Order: sequence, then C-alpha cells, then structure tokens
Amino acid sequence: MMSPTLDRVVRSRLCAGCGLCASVGGAAVTMTLAPPGFARPVQTGPISDAAERAIAAACPGAVVAPWTADADPLWGPSLAIYTGNATDPQVRHAGSSGGVLSALAIHALATGIADRVVHVAMDPAHPTLNRIQRSVGREQVIEAAGSRYAPASPLAEIVAEIERGGRFVFIGKPCDVGALRRYATIDGRVDTAVPLMLSFFCAGTPSQSGTDRLLSRLGADKARLTAFRYRGDGWPGYATATEASGATSRMSYAESWGDILSKEVQFRCKICPDAVGGVADIACADAWYGDESGYPQFEEAEGRSLVMVRTAAGAALLAAATAAGAVEVEPLDIGEIVKMQPHQARRKQLVASRLAALMATFQPRPDVTGLKVGTAARGAGPRDQFKSFAGAARRILRQRTTRSGAEVSN
Repeated sequence: MMSPTLDRVVRSRLCAGCGLCASVGGAAVTMTLAPPGFARPVQTGPISDAAERAIAAACPGAVVAPWTADADPLWGPSLAIYTGNATDPQVRHAGSSGGVLSALAIHALATGIADRVVHVAMDPAHPTLNRIQRSVGREQVIEAAGSRYAPASPLAEIVAEIERGGRFVFIGKPCDVGALRRYATIDGRVDTAVPLMLSFFCAGTPSQSGTDRLLSRLGADKARLTAFRYRGDGWPGYATATEASGATSRMSYAESWGDILSKEVQFRCKICPDAVGGVADIACADAWYGDESGYPQFEEAEGRSLVMVRTAAGAALLAAATAAGAVEVEPLDIGEIVKMQPHQARRKQLVASRLAALMATFQPRPDVTGLKVGTAARGAGPRDQFKSFAGAARRILRQRTTRSGAEVSN
C-alpha cells in the first residue's frame, strides 16, 4: 500500500528527513535529496500495514514524542543541569562546544556499555554531505565530532542496525531521538539494543543549496573538496573547506551560520516543539558566554557545553564519566540557560503561533501533545505572536504558488 502518512507529511513540508520511514519501509522507501537540498523519502512500492503503523506512530512530521509532565516548558525535562567539558584536550577541541557528547560516547565504548556508536559523519566521497557512521573506538568518535549543518538521515538503517545485534549509543538531532523513542513503542527490541540516546540543541537543518552558497562565498571549488567542516576544531570553530591541492578557506561561525545557513532551514524546523532534545538521556548545547547586553558571543575560546541530564540512564552515564575523569562539570541553575540560548527560548515561545498558521491555512500539523507549546507561548507578547503567525502564513501561502514545488526554506 502507499503510505498516507508519508504522502501527507512530505506534501505538507512536515518531513524532518530522519530516515525512519526508509528503514521500516524496506526497499519500498528510499531517502533522496529533493530541491533545494533536503533529505526526503520517496516511495517506489507498496509497504505493509505494519510498516505504515510504525511510520504513523513514530514519524516526527506526524507526531512528536512528548515530554514528561514535570518538564520545563522551554528546556524540557531535567534531573540535573551543568556546564562542562571533556577533559581530553583533543576531544574538547574537536567538538563543536566542549566535547561532552563525544567524551560520553567514548566512555560508553571504553566501559562496555555499548559496542558501537551510531551517529553522523562527513561523507568522504561528498564532503558537504553526511553519512551514517558506526564508531567502535575513540579515534572514530573524534573523527566524526563537530556539527554537521547539512541534511542527515541517521535512522535510515536503524532496523538493520538493531538486527545486527549488540548494543549501541545513538546520537542524533532531537527529532531523530524522538522518532526512535516513538519507534520503541512499536519495536520492543529498541530499548535493549539502544541503552543510551544522546542529542543536542538544534537550530534546524539547512538545505544543501545553503552549503553551496557558503562555498561560493568562500571561493571554494566543490568538485575539488576533500574535506568540509561546518564547525568544531575550536569553539565555535570555523566553516572550513579543504581542496585536493591542500588549499583551505574558512569562514567564522557568525558568518557561516548567522549570515547564510540559518536562512536556509527547512520548514519543519521552524515549527519544532522540541529543538532541545527533550526525550534524550542527555542533551548538550553551546554554553555561550554573553556580552554586556546579554547577547551570546561567538569569539573563539575553550569549548564549554551545556549539559542537561534528562533520565536515570543519562545520570548514571554522566556520573561514571565524571568519576573516571572523562568530563568535568559544574551545576547550573535552569534560569541561566536563557542567557546562553536566547534564540532557542524565543523559538519555543513562537511555536504555537506558527502551528496556528498551519491550522488557519488548512494544512496538516504534527501532534505536539505533551510538549507544553501553549505554556511556552505565554513568554512572548501578542505583537510578536502576530508577527510570527503572519510570517508563517506568508511562507505557507508562498509555497503553494511555487511552480516547481520545491520547498521554500526561508
């Protein structure tokens, strides 16, 4: 059968590109890059009723995994909150912030909690693209460290990964982790195979056309690239293109993300009710330092991570890694997070108005029950909510009039 869930989600631009549908749908569903460069599923054959039920239950474009009842409306559930960093200088430097996620993954491998880490890394054949990586040791984890501001589908092979046996740590975007949590309610093998799910605060997935614009600004030749790093190798690190000749060109985070990539984010990310990894065991983020006005500074510094422990499994992992000297952390009051992540707070406060724009234009919406969207909205005034509603409605209506059907990302 053709999947009504996939049809509705893709047509309505609610797809996050996680790839879960490609895994549970078998050979009938594949992931591809659709204009202007977002990962999207293509169904080429019928899928089973069981696969459709799994997609309907877990697709983050259809339903978003809910938070616990005691969750903070902006920052989600937390058992403890810290700032910190990896103690290994190489790990700390390679990561996008303080290297805590990488250090935790390495610790899980070293202590036998898991035998591999399933995450995303640069595709060596296409350096601006991503591929699924299975890391079994420290060097591989470090190799994959650093943010990858490009479409990624880390769940595209998740069923096969579970069937391989053993246990693995999964690291993905909040929507990826949410989809896997939801899939666990359908497939009882998930909880055994994946003892830890780690995530990070996400500002959205830019299109590949955004990366092409970045390369053009750098004056780099895409055909000659041997490596491309979006961030990392410092905090926040530079977008760095390396060509076969050895020539490199780079751009600051403020320019690459702030001026280019942030303007190319897919629509689903603009209505995301959980960009903070609320259902991960641990979620990390940049613990930015603020300037005199309170605005985050992006000057190069020693990396520092915000660490939100959300589950008992996450608490046990962090405690063990800290005791082993792999990470060092200091407690943080939840009220301090807004100073480090003001944009994330603002985004969550405006989600309700953007979902209202979908309803007003008779478009499907994901089920966001349990994400405290309404409570978060009280933090923004009526004028801001109206501007957000109007902007979202304008984007939706403009999408209807595009001739090519390509997604409008800005």
